[in-house]
Amino acid sequence: MALAAAGCLGACNTVSPLVTGSIPDRKPPMVVSDAERDCLGRAMYFESNRSDEGGLLAVGTVVMNRLEAAIFPGGICAVVGQPGQFAPGVLTKPMQERDLQKVADAADAVLAGERHPKVGKAMYFHTAGRHFPYKNMHYVAVAGGNAFYEKRDPRSAKPDEAAAAPPAAVATYAAAPAPPAQ
Repeated sequence: MALAAAGCLGACNTVSPLVTGSIPDRKPPMVVSDAERDCLGRAMYFESNRSDEGGLLAVGTVVMNRLEAAIFPGGICAVVGQPGQFAPGVLTKPMQERDLQKVADAADAVLAGERHPKVGKAMYFHTAGRHFPYKNMHYVAVAGGNAFYEKRDPRSAKPDEAAAAPPAAVATYAAAPAPPAQ
């Protein structure tokens, strides 16, 4: 029984399908399967380096922002499983049993419409403390060891925004953006 619980976020604690909440200016509530809830929780858990609620919520916000964007595939598992976007093994690595309830609660909060207040509409993040030379990265928050940013056209950004470095924070493992195709 413990082995089965370690594989998911305690799906037995929810009624399937799970209907999510909604917040202003977002999509209306959606129906989410236990598998989709698990994919969201796994991304939040591994990408936030198992951090506090703010770090979990920030990663969950990015996943939901991507879910709403036409440039990313449909469905939470498809968004999280897209090659090169999240850490390798995020959907398959084992999670620590002691963290399952915290992650399940954070995933449920995101699915109910809660978002990290500073992440806004950002769809990208990388390890905090890293610096990249791209002029289109507008940083909005640091949480869970990650720097969250929006991609903006550098020609329309204010001079101080285009060249801004990510806020300083402790470096942890997270997905880094893929370099532009050459």
